[in-house]
Amino acid sequence: MTTTREESSPVAAVVFDMDGVLTDTETIWDEVRRGLAAQDGVPWPEGATEAMMGMSTPEWAQFLASEVGISGDPAERTLEGMAARYQEHLPTLPGAVEAVQRLAARWPLALASSSARRLIDTSLATLGITDRFEVSVSTEEVARGKPAPDGFLRACELLGVEPARAVAIEDSSNGLRSASAAGLRVIAVPHEAFPPAADALALADVVVRNLDEITVDLVAGLAAGRERP
Repeated sequence: MTTTREESSPVAAVVFDMDGVLTDTETIWDEVRRGLAAQDGVPWPEGATEAMMGMSTPEWAQFLASEVGISGDPAERTLEGMAARYQEHLPTLPGAVEAVQRLAARWPLALASSSARRLIDTSLATLGITDRFEVSVSTEEVARGKPAPDGFLRACELLGVEPARAVAIEDSSNGLRSASAAGLRVIAVPHEAFPPAADALALADVVVRNLDEITVDLVAGLAAGRERP
């Protein structure tokens, strides 16, 4: 009998984060937002960068307005700045495209990102991997951003896969918390510039140094259907 991808492994799907996992854009987000604060003559609060990682567009826009004091439309100002930077250069993390290609040959892939839809579509097209993802979800399209589980749950729903049989690949504290709360197995790829908090990193089933370490064997070895300890 021929088995499907889902039947042949306890892992049925893989869900990637984008910023900080595939694209090295966390620093750009920070630079653009800090630039807006500088333009408006307001100080950058301690911990603001980490607090916004994983938030949906409405959530971080509200944070920029209320906690930082950015004027006007913080979302539009930020997204305009990000789009301009992407047009100049979209930095990619080493091994990103290869990791996507490698895992897509074995499992259906989804993307669960906090980026706006227009930035997701632009990034995947620029990297030439749009067709490798069966679905993609922006946290603009769900009720809550990370660390809430909504984005990962929606990605699994669209794939038709139980979250317990999916594996997430994440880098940030809020991303790790989100994937874990959704019930996925979690591979952490900590970003050097913005390492996750110890409590968030402890939620990961596997911690790797780079995307090259995320092999088919590593993912297949995660018993995604078993009870968490």
